[in-house]
Amino acid sequence: MKTNLRILSVAAAICAGLFTVAAAEKKVEGGPKGGRLLDKTSPKTEFFVEKDRTVSITFYDDKLQPVPAGNQVVTLIAETKSGRTKVELVRKDGKLVSQTPLPEGDGYTIVLMIKAREDTKSQNFRIKLETHLCGGCKRAEYACTCDH
Repeated sequence: MKTNLRILSVAAAICAGLFTVAAAEKKVEGGPKGGRLLDKTSPKTEFFVEKDRTVSITFYDDKLQPVPAGNQVVTLIAETKSGRTKVELVRKDGKLVSQTPLPEGDGYTIVLMIKAREDTKSQNFRIKLETHLCGGCKRAEYACTCDH
């Protein structure tokens, strides 16, 4: 009985250690401009809302150095209470920028569909647009890197 209890205690300690390591690895990275760095994109992709509410999509290498936009196809849709609005993006200075600002307000969803090339499957991202500053990391809430 004591042996089973010891084995169970050791197994529980190992599991707790693995959980702690997994939680530490899940730290959210922020983009160099202060935007949201999207998970599992290649090249790394940052979604950033400028002060005038236009959007810029910037691509980075593994060292977070900017790389020019290549053949990526990015679709941006703002899902507000009044409906869906497609925001057109154009290539400018090595990144993709919106031609028009996002709709007014906060709390709505931004849908980003990113394809590495026209003929590939898209990766879809949903971002809740909240532009107020986070009290912890001092980034816009949509790009928050805190664990809350």
